[in-house]
Amino acid sequence: MSVYTLPELPYGYSALAPVISPEIIELHHDKHHAAYVKGANDTLEQLAEARDKESWGAVNGLEKNLAFHLSGHILHSIYWHNMTGDGGGEPLEADGTGELADAIAESFGSFAGFKAQLTKAAATTQGSGWGVLAYEPLSGRLIVEQVYDHQGNVGQGSTPILVFDAWEHAFYLQYRNQKVDFIDAMWAVVDWQDVAKRYEAAKSRANTLLLAP
Repeated sequence: MSVYTLPELPYGYSALAPVISPEIIELHHDKHHAAYVKGANDTLEQLAEARDKESWGAVNGLEKNLAFHLSGHILHSIYWHNMTGDGGGEPLEADGTGELADAIAESFGSFAGFKAQLTKAAATTQGSGWGVLAYEPLSGRLIVEQVYDHQGNVGQGSTPILVFDAWEHAFYLQYRNQKVDFIDAMWAVVDWQDVAKRYEAAKSRANTLLLAP
């Protein structure tokens, strides 16, 4: 029985046009995201077989595969909800996202500084990866992370609340090799309401996620 399942999109394929074309959304969700879900489930089955047979010769590769596919599934599940056709701008007190706006200003000096850092982090990720805004529980601040592949270069315990997919499959059909143009365009569809909810949820879990001695 599968442990992980592909979540449904919270909108239609054309909801994010013209920033992201319907064709990209369909392929990205139905093919690429689905492949990570299948990969995670397949790897769990292979690990179960290894336990049953007490055969550990492939354990290093299996553990890496599980981290890769599971992180891909998690990040994509956040990614879809981080976007809306009515998004863009920046978090504001008037929109009920004032606490997120304050946290961004405190952590990065200004929204403009944060936007520039996340844009550069996503656009300059070597190879395939993500630009991520995450809540870091040890300091209680927001940080930007550059996530290689799906799982590398991440502070342990940090919770992603806004993710920019910088893999070629996220943009190439529409933006060709202009990753920077795609990342710049992404800001027009950010759903700050969703990001704010994730920020509040991450803060509320901080004490249980990282217990002080």
